[in-house]
Amino acid sequence: MSEAVSENQQMGLGRLAQTSMLPMALIAFILMMVVPIPAVLLDVFFTANILLSLSILMVSVNTFRPLEFSSFPTVLLFATILRLSLNVASTRVVLVNGHHGTDSAGKVIQAFGEFVIGGNYVVGLLVFGILIVINLVVITKGTGRVSEVTARFTLDAMPGKQMAIDADLNAGLLTPEQARKRRAEVGQEADFYGSMDGATKFVKGDAIAGLLILAINIFGGLIIGMAQHGLSFDVAAQTYITLTIGDGLVAQVPSLLLSIATAVIVTRSSGGQDLSDQLRQQVGMRRAWWPVSGMLALLGLVPGMPNTIFLLAAAGAAAVAYFSTDILSDGEEATTAAEAASGGGAISGPAGSAAGSDNKEEQLTIEDVSVSSALLLEVGYGLIPLIEDVDKSALVARITGIRKHVSRDLGFVFPAVRIRDNLTLTPSAYRITIGGAIVAEDAVYPGRLLAIEGGSGNVTLPGEQVKDPTFGFDAVWIDPMDKQRAIAAGYTVIEPSTVVATHLHQILMQRAADLLGQDDVQTLLDHVSKSAPSLVSGLVPKIITLAQLTQVLKGLVVEQISISDMRRILEALAGAKSREPDDLLETARIALAPIIVQRASGPKEALSVITLDPGLEQLIVQSARQPGRDASLIEPGLARKLVESLQEQYRILSQSGKALVLVTAPILRRELSSIIRQAIPDALVLSYKEIPETKRINVIAVIGGTE
Repeated sequence: MSEAVSENQQMGLGRLAQTSMLPMALIAFILMMVVPIPAVLLDVFFTANILLSLSILMVSVNTFRPLEFSSFPTVLLFATILRLSLNVASTRVVLVNGHHGTDSAGKVIQAFGEFVIGGNYVVGLLVFGILIVINLVVITKGTGRVSEVTARFTLDAMPGKQMAIDADLNAGLLTPEQARKRRAEVGQEADFYGSMDGATKFVKGDAIAGLLILAINIFGGLIIGMAQHGLSFDVAAQTYITLTIGDGLVAQVPSLLLSIATAVIVTRSSGGQDLSDQLRQQVGMRRAWWPVSGMLALLGLVPGMPNTIFLLAAAGAAAVAYFSTDILSDGEEATTAAEAASGGGAISGPAGSAAGSDNKEEQLTIEDVSVSSALLLEVGYGLIPLIEDVDKSALVARITGIRKHVSRDLGFVFPAVRIRDNLTLTPSAYRITIGGAIVAEDAVYPGRLLAIEGGSGNVTLPGEQVKDPTFGFDAVWIDPMDKQRAIAAGYTVIEPSTVVATHLHQILMQRAADLLGQDDVQTLLDHVSKSAPSLVSGLVPKIITLAQLTQVLKGLVVEQISISDMRRILEALAGAKSREPDDLLETARIALAPIIVQRASGPKEALSVITLDPGLEQLIVQSARQPGRDASLIEPGLARKLVESLQEQYRILSQSGKALVLVTAPILRRELSSIIRQAIPDALVLSYKEIPETKRINVIAVIGGTE
């Protein structure tokens, strides 16, 4: 036990040491600016600075993606602070102890100064100036421009990337966890390049500071050496310029390395390879190196040229070309592979010359001709902003919510809705297809609002008169400036994205049965089998087949009845006396009666219903029972009159927010429901058997009799 406690204490101390290292380092950097440092420590810190810069450069070169080094802007800031702290500390040592000789500021500064100057400090100044120009004018300036442009393009591309992620999520190509991860990466990418845009200013400021420190050290050293220590101008210049150049080089070499690392990071493209592999594959092309070798060989044969050097270079280029491989485009690789497999021959078909193996664009696969998505929403190019508008309740987000809502209401998981643009549509048009069949299409107008008439209709609004796509009400597309006027006149005003989403919701509820297949039913059975394995195994396929069960569930979904309580449905079907699909459906409906009735009435409310005149209903039932009758139970003329009467009742009930519920004989229920749903999709048609015994009934109208 004591050993475990000791180990935990050690781990805690280790984490504490790791978390405290960075604050302690920052404090040390600040102290270096104000506290004198011995020359020996300066040598250690300058060496550590060079090591740090080299390691940062190597990490930058070997990363696959810039985001793998997302801490680079912060690391660059700390490295810059360290270098500036060393500059301040070394300046103090140079100016205070410089009169003692070139070794007074440490061995590192002395070695850099004497090696570069080579006895001539004017040459040292020129070399140092060239390094500053390379760093400041070439690398830093170019890096800053690349960072600025990349940051702007990255931020501009964020909406499109977010839209693509949402589209892939809705299409089922991504899981919610993958989508969250990709959204986080998009945000991190924007933050990273935004930070890099500012971090490049550290490098530029560091280079400018190096110039100022150089001037301060030289002029300050000359003044201090001659005025305070009595040195001659030549001795003071030789000593202080040597130390200043050495100090500047010790700082500028790491600064140059960090500038190169910054340039590498901001010019990298994301990929699955490090920079070395990318350059080897992209630059090492045989087609490029053979001409290089030939040109160098020609130059090596020209009289007066350094022939040996050029010929050796030509041989080196030829060796690179020999050991390199051509990098082909994806299309070329695929074409070459196809030609190798088939010998480059063409295939002729009955419709003429068909796809040959040497033409990739004409090859077809099953994916090219099959319907990849059961649900498809196509939009004209004018509606693309509705999809890209990620910050203002985007259409994609609304559709995702609708899919979840409908799935919960009907009890099975709806397939994802794929959204794509279609240039064959008019700019403002949209189209909804299910399984490749067009089920609805209409038009909306971004930048305008749809005002649906709901008042007296005495106020006429300026705009394009249309019908509401969802319910067919009279409506008008108005300018947003007229919104308050429309609301005051009793209109319901909605946005274009809401119009499309509401229309899609209605279509999904009406056509849900088309989206329920045997695989979906099997998924539901698998879920129920976890809690009732005997029920499932004893019913399917021993009593009814999966296909029969699917037809029963489709019949329920057609009338917008939830199949979420699969256990109740299966128990009812297991006890059914008949195995005919219609009888099985009615058996399931009776079992679900409480759920069906609660759509129109609360548990304590009376169920307001409409009935058929008993005489009329009896006449229809007797006609249906006549031998050999297999046509429609209800004559078309009578059906039309019934629908007209029910539509009138529906208008009255809708004003008070009540649902239309028709109660009829079991033999008539299904056909009446099929006829009425075409005109009144929300109507509820029940048989007498489907009303619970404890439910109070309130007959509000009788159709076909004397009212």
